[in-house]
Amino acid sequence: MSADLAPAPAPASGPACASLPARVPWPLFDCVQVNLAILAERWHGPGTSLDLGAVLRFRPLPGPHGLPTVERCAADQLGEAAQRLGLAVLERRTTAPGEALTPAEGRYVVADAFHLPWVPYAGRRHMEHSFLLEPAPHADAVVVDGYHNETPWGSARPVRRPLSRAELAAAVPPPALALTLAPAKRPPAPAAAEADLADEETAAAYVAAYAEHPDRRAAFDRLTLETWLLARSRKLHARFLRSRGMLADDEAALAHVEAWQSLAESVYLGSRRVERGRPEAREVFTRLAQQLGRDREAFGPAALRAPAPRPADATPVPAVLRARVAAAAGAVLKADPAALLQGRPLADVPGFTSFRVVEIVERLERELSVEFDADDLVPENLHHVDGICRIVLRAQPAGPAAQPARPVARTGGN
Repeated sequence: MSADLAPAPAPASGPACASLPARVPWPLFDCVQVNLAILAERWHGPGTSLDLGAVLRFRPLPGPHGLPTVERCAADQLGEAAQRLGLAVLERRTTAPGEALTPAEGRYVVADAFHLPWVPYAGRRHMEHSFLLEPAPHADAVVVDGYHNETPWGSARPVRRPLSRAELAAAVPPPALALTLAPAKRPPAPAAAEADLADEETAAAYVAAYAEHPDRRAAFDRLTLETWLLARSRKLHARFLRSRGMLADDEAALAHVEAWQSLAESVYLGSRRVERGRPEAREVFTRLAQQLGRDREAFGPAALRAPAPRPADATPVPAVLRARVAAAAGAVLKADPAALLQGRPLADVPGFTSFRVVEIVERLERELSVEFDADDLVPENLHHVDGICRIVLRAQPAGPAAQPARPVARTGGN
C-alpha cells in the first residue's frame, strides 16, 4: 500500500515536536483542520482525527474572479469539524485593535499567514491559517502548528515555536479569530461515511467556468488551489474509509486518489506555463470532469474502479539525450545522474516536488532550445528520465523568448 493510505510516520524527535502527537497523518489535513486534529488526538486518542474525512463534499460556491470554489472559510468549517472531533467551543471571539492574545490550553487561533514567521507564506501571501497558542515554561507563549505542505516558497512542516509578547503581537495583528476549545463532555460518536456530491450538471458547470474564463492566468491560478483541495480531501476520505474497514477495494481507491494528485500536479504545471505566456494544456479540463465523475464510482455505492492507464511509449531514446536529461534532473534535484540513468524514479529522490518538476522542464527547454507540447506535461511523462526524453523528442524548436514568469501563487494552499 502506498504511503498515501498507509499510517503516517512519526515526526522527528526533539524539542521542536515535543507537544505534537506522534501519529497524526499531517499531510492529509488543510491548515484549518490540522490543529483541530492535534487536539482530537491529544484528548480522544490516536486515529480520532481521521473523522474529519468522514464526509466528502463537492458543493462549489461563488468565489474570487467569478469562479466557483470548493474552499470554505475557516469560520464555516470550525463548528462542524469541532463537533465531529468531540471538541467543545468554550469561547469564540474576534480580537479588537490593540488587544493582545493570551496563550491557554486549547487556544485555537486563525490569523493571516502573511504575518506568521514560521510558515512559507510569510510576507508573500494573505490567507487564513490556524495554529494553537499555548503556555510555555520558558517563553511568553508557544505556537504549535501541524501544517504540512509544499509551497512555491519552501516546505511547511509541523513545528513548535516559542514566541515573546512582541513577536506574538507582530505575528497576529487584529483582527484574528480566537477560540478556546476543550474536550466535549461526551466522546464523539463513531462518524458515518457520507459522499455529498453534486450532480453531473453542477460538476460540468464547475469545469466549464474554469475552461472558459476569459482571464486564463486567474483561472489557472485558482484551479491550482481547487485541485489541491479536491485531491487532499479525497485522500483524507479514503484514509477514513480504510481505517474503518469500509473500502471494498483499497487499490482502486488508491488509484483514484493518485489520479487526483496527478491532476493537481498537471494543473500547477499548466499554471506556470500560462504565467510564462506558453500555450495551456486543455486536457486538464477533460481530466477534471472525469475525476469528478469517478468520485461516485470510487466513494459511492458503485463498485470501485481505477482509471485506465495511459499507453506506454516505446520510442527508442538516444544515449546522448538520456545523459543530458539525467544531468539536468540531477542538477535540479541534487541527485546522482547515474542513479537516474539506471531507472531511479525522480519521485524517489528526497526533496522531489512539483516545483522541482517545473525547474527541470524549464531548464531543459533552455538548454535544448525546445518547447514542450503542453499536453505532454503530465506526471506520467515527467517522473523518469526516459519519459522526459521521449517528450523532448516530440518537442518543437523554441520560438521567440517568452516573458519571464510572475511569482506563482501556490501549488497547494490551506
